[in-house]
Amino acid sequence: MVDDTAPTHPYAANADYQRWHRGVTWVPPGALDPMVNPRIRVTEQDRVATIGSCFAQHLSRHLMRSGLNYYVAETAPPELSPTDSADRQYGVYSARYGNVYTVAQAEQLIARAFGNFAPVDHCWTHPSGGYADPFRPTVEPNGFSSVDALEADRNSHLAAVRTMFEQSDILVFTLGLTEAWRSRLDGAVYPTAPGVNAGTYQPDVHEFVNFDIDQVRAGLIRFCEAVRAINPRVRVLLTVSPVPLVATYEPRHVLVSTTYSKSVLRVAAQAALDQLPYVDYFPSYEIISTASTSRNYYRDDLREVTDMGVAHAMRCFTHHFIHARPWSASIDAAPAIAAGAGDSGADVICDEATIAAAIEASR
Repeated sequence: MVDDTAPTHPYAANADYQRWHRGVTWVPPGALDPMVNPRIRVTEQDRVATIGSCFAQHLSRHLMRSGLNYYVAETAPPELSPTDSADRQYGVYSARYGNVYTVAQAEQLIARAFGNFAPVDHCWTHPSGGYADPFRPTVEPNGFSSVDALEADRNSHLAAVRTMFEQSDILVFTLGLTEAWRSRLDGAVYPTAPGVNAGTYQPDVHEFVNFDIDQVRAGLIRFCEAVRAINPRVRVLLTVSPVPLVATYEPRHVLVSTTYSKSVLRVAAQAALDQLPYVDYFPSYEIISTASTSRNYYRDDLREVTDMGVAHAMRCFTHHFIHARPWSASIDAAPAIAAGAGDSGADVICDEATIAAAIEASR
């Protein structure tokens, strides 16, 4: 006897979000939502830390606006004004490490914080005449006044980093780049090229590297496992920055290099999601950058994300990770998120953007 209720083909029982027309084409403008079945739920009690590329700052601000517990382990000295604190990047991330663009940087940060790696290159000269930390060259706008002051601040900073890794309940890591510069002496990875913000480029000491999929995938899993070993209760939420490269050092078009980098990072994030049950992925890259959205979420430079795009991504984040709602073809905008949609007054701090300024200045 034939069972008339049996599916006629393997795709017959697919949900709407598995079908392009129902999950993308017919979705109302501004309601595209590619997040399905999140593993993580963010509550008011969770200490949520952020690390990564400049796009992660949007999530930090959203967490604060939402009344959640955005965890900052490294706070500004009481004598600093709010303006000076912001200039020195206190509160931009959960510790004052600046932009952590690559997985290798993140691995290195853990190793340095817990005394397992001490880079040979520990101090750069600053254009102002002071001194800069090679691994966070923009946190002091005018540089440190002395090498001793730099090293004292670094020790305090790394202690805060240890606390952040040990005490966070959720760590959000926004993956940004695969291209980087590193020391030939010990492999230490920098956030920007020597000579861009501080220091002097020396070809016999510094080298360019573009991490491949095997390196990034293995490194990201090592990073997640290292964080979990330090803090067995922590959950890791990965996302890929939708911001394109400001410049590439590869001898090819910057658009091709951008596609390569984002593809590698996305595949690595998926590998971590597939292998580690305490890891989740939020598709901010897919929401902002894909041609499937009915709006252009980039500014006139086709690189910086508009407030509307940020609001869309944060609305999806709230819907799933905070309110724990299932997928819907038409998500409702929470009033708090809509109110923040025009928050263009606070600039995003992006070390990589200084590359463009350095290029122009050298012409």
